[in-house]
Amino acid sequence: MSGSTSTAGSEKKKSSLPLLASVALFAVVAGGAASWLWQQKGQQGTAIRAEASGGAPRYLIPLEGFTVNLADPGETHFLRVTISLGIDRLPEGVEKDKPTAAIPVARVRDAILAVLTTCKADELLTADGKSQLKRNVLAAVQKHVPELGVREVYFTEFLVQR
Repeated sequence: MSGSTSTAGSEKKKSSLPLLASVALFAVVAGGAASWLWQQKGQQGTAIRAEASGGAPRYLIPLEGFTVNLADPGETHFLRVTISLGIDRLPEGVEKDKPTAAIPVARVRDAILAVLTTCKADELLTADGKSQLKRNVLAAVQKHVPELGVREVYFTEFLVQR
């Protein structure tokens, strides 16, 4: 009888090992996902104080990424781009910890989307095309949201899918 008791006990120990490993793996994956989400949320709502050197803007306002269809006739091409806007000062009433609460993000994104959707993939694959896109985005934001005082546009992610 003592032999059957020890066999049953070792089978229970062996069967709980995969369960423990699964729980541990789940905990690691869930922790990583939570950390990533926390970082993404923090980046969207915070103005980053840039170093004021060489006439560069003093604050960077990171925007959520854009994914748009490009204006290529007869073909479906996409652009995925993440943009930060360079400004010298935060508008009045804007808290440094929560600048997007008072910044007209919807108007800014609308102005940028209007420009992005007119682009063609072949143009964006060249350095001149990217530079022209920056100029066009800057002009659109300055025209439609002049109170923000945007001085510079920075691409932090740029992918054209053909």
